[in-house]
Amino acid sequence: MDGGQDSAPGPIRFPFETPPDHGTAIEVADGVLWMRLPLPMKLDHVNVYALDDGDGWTLVDTGMASRKTRTIWETLLAGPLHGKPVNRVLVTHHHPDHVGLAGWFQEQGAQLVTSRTAWLLARMLQLDPHPAPPEEVVAYWRACGMAEDIIANRMSEPPYMFPATVHRMPFGHKRLVQGETFTAGGRTWDVHMGGGHAPEHVTLWSRDCNLVIAGDQILPSISPNLGVYATEPEADPVADWLDACTRFEPLAREDHLVLGGHKRPFTGLPARLRQLIANHHGALDRLEQFLSEPATAAGCFQPLYMRTIRDGEYGLALVEAMAHCLHLWHEGRATREIGTDGAWRFRTVG
Repeated sequence: MDGGQDSAPGPIRFPFETPPDHGTAIEVADGVLWMRLPLPMKLDHVNVYALDDGDGWTLVDTGMASRKTRTIWETLLAGPLHGKPVNRVLVTHHHPDHVGLAGWFQEQGAQLVTSRTAWLLARMLQLDPHPAPPEEVVAYWRACGMAEDIIANRMSEPPYMFPATVHRMPFGHKRLVQGETFTAGGRTWDVHMGGGHAPEHVTLWSRDCNLVIAGDQILPSISPNLGVYATEPEADPVADWLDACTRFEPLAREDHLVLGGHKRPFTGLPARLRQLIANHHGALDRLEQFLSEPATAAGCFQPLYMRTIRDGEYGLALVEAMAHCLHLWHEGRATREIGTDGAWRFRTVG
């Protein structure tokens, strides 16, 4: 659920007013560089980080695979990274803007470090291209309440394929698990797994300073997208994400500098976690009231987002609306019934 501009109320602060230009870096802490890469979508950038290990670098996330992104990386490697080798690439989760060039760095000798689930999902999606939307996906679109004209338009367009934005990934990775430690950039980091936005989403919490590497699990002025897809059509990512936020609350400190996958690094993590949790509970309460009359997920945009959803946002808005409807269903706060049109309609219990 997009909160709009790169700003946030209350004690949340942004120590760095201006993000780095493409091909440049900002040192956010001793031996920790913040860089930014372009994305071809409304959210037009992804943040990546480099941790100085002395004899080389550990990168955190990579951007999407494209000629433009590789060119920017070559500028970064020769410039801010001083020509030192990339020894490891840590991928926070399997989405293309984070894992896209991991395989490219692996081919140059870097070790891939990530969660097992992130690696398996990235590999699976690379090996399963479709020249047209599979029938299971089309059926799921109908289950969400997608209009037939939108389905027809999507069927006439080339489908998005994961391999188009993710470089071929060789076999092999170093697995990170909940509760272990990871050493990089002269620091020891506690590994805590998030969820909801992506399963087994890696976050790192420094034992030696105030840094938290959050990926897309915790963002300052937007909420990570929590979507349900045809691959697991009865998932409850809202519950997974709220559970992760609750687990992170005791770890969070006011002085933590959170290095996220989008927007700018920020402080005020305890307040941001409370705000994120409250925002989603508020959206669920509005949705529950709205569903006094049956509605599909596609019919629930207004109570959830309270603004007009544009064409470029429709896909992510739809899967997130389904996630919130399903969360009410899983909690016993709503029923659902499938119609002759193949769409699930949700209704508040009682």
